[in-house]
Amino acid sequence: MQKEPTLVQKLAAEFIGTALLTLIGAGSVTATITLESGSGAKFSEADLGVISLAFGFIIIAMVYSIGKVSGCQINPAVSIALALTGRLSWTAAAMNIVAQFAGAIAGAFGIVAMFGTHAAATSILGVTSYGAAINPVQAIAAEAIGTFILVFTIFGVAVDPRSPNGWAGLVIGLVVAAIIFVVAPVTGASLNPARTFGTVFVQAIYGGKAFYDQFYVYVIGPVLGGALGAFAYDFIASPKSAAQPAPSPTEQPAAVPSAASRS
Repeated sequence: MQKEPTLVQKLAAEFIGTALLTLIGAGSVTATITLESGSGAKFSEADLGVISLAFGFIIIAMVYSIGKVSGCQINPAVSIALALTGRLSWTAAAMNIVAQFAGAIAGAFGIVAMFGTHAAATSILGVTSYGAAINPVQAIAAEAIGTFILVFTIFGVAVDPRSPNGWAGLVIGLVVAAIIFVVAPVTGASLNPARTFGTVFVQAIYGGKAFYDQFYVYVIGPVLGGALGAFAYDFIASPKSAAQPAPSPTEQPAAVPSAASRS
């Protein structure tokens, strides 16, 4: 009989998963800008496509590698959505969120380790932000809509026990890439408070531009959108028709992939 992963193993999986999401996803932004600075090329839709796929690919990899350990939530918005719908205890959700934030910070330091402190000092660490042409309401709406789609998809292909086996990672990774195509021009398409904070925090440490004043947008939008996505799926699909006992404080879903949350 296969043993249930321990709490420490689950939290370690969330830490590593979010770290790699940040390292590869946000790191792809740093890599793209670094290459363009040498060639003089302007950022284009093709560059956005590459970044979108980087996020999608790392999410696919994480879902299939750590999904069986922690559920691969790797996004506070997903953990909160699971807690709000009774699939995860608030204690477990809080511990996961701490691990996710720590992992995102570690991932951002990984980008610095590869590209040097210059990347952070010149504000190219893959930080998500919005410009003066976008107001906070628009930014919150964009992040909420993107995370709604993400969590709705996660519940449909991974959380619902009726979902077909083996497809969750691929579907979630691809939908994240699709969301980034549309949302990134507005807010950078974080969809993930931990991923946002990790890069902002590390970039600020090394003297880069700090976007702490915008961080609330990347909390309110994803948390609100994720909650609405979870409730909307439950409303239309009624996946909990067969009542199940609530998980204990240390229990987590066996396979609840995320992304990202992205992002």
